[in-house]
Amino acid sequence: MRRSIFCFENVIVKKFWVRDCRGNPFSQKKIVAKSPACYAKCIIGNPIKITFLCDMLFKNILGLEHIKKHLSQSADNGRIPHAQLFIGPEGCGTLPMALAYAQYVLCKNVGGENEGGNQACNLKFEHGAHPDLHFVYPVATNDKVKKHPVSKLFLEEWRQFIVEQPYGNLFDWYRLLGIDNKQGQIGVDEAAEIVRSLSLKSYEGGYKVMIFWMAEKLNTAAANKLLKLIEEPEQKTLFVLIAEQEDQIINTIRSRCQIVHFPPLSEAAIKMALVEKGVNESEAQRIAHQSNGNFNKALDLVNRDSEDLIFEEWFVSWVRSAFKAKGNKTAIRDLISWGEEVAKTGRETQKKFLSFCINTFRQALLLNYKAEDLVYFEPSVTGFELEKFAPFVHDNNIMDITKELQDAMYHIERNANAKIVLTDLSIKLTRLLHRKTAV
Repeated sequence: MRRSIFCFENVIVKKFWVRDCRGNPFSQKKIVAKSPACYAKCIIGNPIKITFLCDMLFKNILGLEHIKKHLSQSADNGRIPHAQLFIGPEGCGTLPMALAYAQYVLCKNVGGENEGGNQACNLKFEHGAHPDLHFVYPVATNDKVKKHPVSKLFLEEWRQFIVEQPYGNLFDWYRLLGIDNKQGQIGVDEAAEIVRSLSLKSYEGGYKVMIFWMAEKLNTAAANKLLKLIEEPEQKTLFVLIAEQEDQIINTIRSRCQIVHFPPLSEAAIKMALVEKGVNESEAQRIAHQSNGNFNKALDLVNRDSEDLIFEEWFVSWVRSAFKAKGNKTAIRDLISWGEEVAKTGRETQKKFLSFCINTFRQALLLNYKAEDLVYFEPSVTGFELEKFAPFVHDNNIMDITKELQDAMYHIERNANAKIVLTDLSIKLTRLLHRKTAV
């Protein structure tokens, strides 16, 4: 083992050049830093690369300069809406922005950055333990919590998540909790806990901030219980709701919030961040393009830890069997076996895979109709070329393929038998892929 010490963003880090990390996907190492929220990771296959996250400064959030300016200036001018809804796709930075904004408001920082305000308050944020900052996120029972799951019972895991994966998605969160076979939600027990928490006075005499992460998972009963509170909260109470799908937010909740839309991150912003993390420039450019504005996916691709790599293997095996299945009993048995294997995974994994399939078919359609500039998918499975697959996805089958995939997601989300759903989907896909174009 060789060790060196270097500085990054005013943080002194002991950098370990580990030669043997084969025990686990990541081997976390202690660091000496001004910010205790910084971590280092040793990555298999490229042991000298290091990734870490420090406290939530606006300057450390990728891109989104217009949103940073809007939020900081509204706070400086004392014009803080009591309920705001941050809408943006996965990996665009809604959660880091909400954390930075909460720090800016609670610590009375000025000048567009989380520096120069209440230093004791800023220090609490570095530890992720400010008493006036509250979190709500989807949860479900697991080995640790057997009944009545609420967010505060998973606070240790949540702090780990926002430190290690602030750009992470719902799938990452469920995997951390070990509940990927369950449907996480924000329920009535959580609503009662929110009402109780916000009925208490502010610890520091200023604002109380409640961040709802993945507000789509707020069920109807809980929403009805919170309507009055969100519409007319106590003085100096700020709600920040974060969601990826605006149409899945209950209308009565959405109408009570000021909406801030987040765009996907630019390729340039993702490329710059990856280069700063030690990725060579050409590789950073390729990954930035492939990530399609999703920094979480970009990091997964760098670390070779993306679920998309597994999903791609499933997809290729699936469509190859579907092509062979017409009049071929052996291929039909392969399709049934494929469905049985995928059905053994958790529901969230199945839903995310079906979403991946929708995106892949869309990429094939764009390539088929010569829209190469919009194609970011780059297959990694040997022998599979999107250019050869694209002609089979066209105007006469894409709508039906998409509908069948969406219907399968709908039924799996409602606890249908996954083996039956996937087998039925496979048979339908066989017919649709063999359908000729209308032209």
